[in-house]
This record gives sequence, structure tokens and C-alpha cells, in this order.
Amino acid sequence: MERIDTVILGRDYSLACPAAEKDKLQSALRLVDKRMQVIKESGKISGNERIAVMAAIQIANELLSAKAPDGPLSTVAFGDFKRKLEDMNSLLDSALGVPGKPL
Repeated sequence: MERIDTVILGRDYSLACPAAEKDKLQSALRLVDKRMQVIKESGKISGNERIAVMAAIQIANELLSAKAPDGPLSTVAFGDFKRKLEDMNSLLDSALGVPGKPL
């Protein structure tokens, strides 16, 4: 594990991650800090906690709306695909009478 020290919206954070994930984590940290700075500079939201929540919502929405670049699923957003899989799993559980699942 490696330690990464960073500053997000003026606050210091220290994180541990596997060495192979260090570059990805640093990219994620830059994205979060940039998004939070933009929200703060808009002046519409105050308080670091509220800014962090709004940034998290925006990033999660982008993730769930993202689509695969090519291939048979290129027209389906990841969030829609995830919901469809969850619906199919529930239907299968129900049809198979899995304990704890409604019939």
C-alpha cells in the first residue's frame, strides 16, 4: 500500500491505496477537487459538506449516464444497464422461489 497526501478544497487528506491504483486515485482526487472548486465558485452553495455532496451527486450522475464507447451496449447507459440486471435478478429470484424473495 502507498500513502497519498492531497488537498481537496483547502483541507488535507491522507489516503492509502495499492501501488497499481495510485495514478487512478490521483486522477479521481483531481476530479473531485476541481468539481468542488467549480461548485464553490458558483456561490450558490456554501459549506464544504454541502459542496462535497453536490460534487458526489454530479459525478455519480455522470457515471450512471455514461455509455460504453463501442459494441452492442454503446446505446445503453451504465445506470440503465445496472437497473436492468437488478430487475432480471429479482425476477429470477422470484421465479426460483429464492428464500427471502417474494414469489
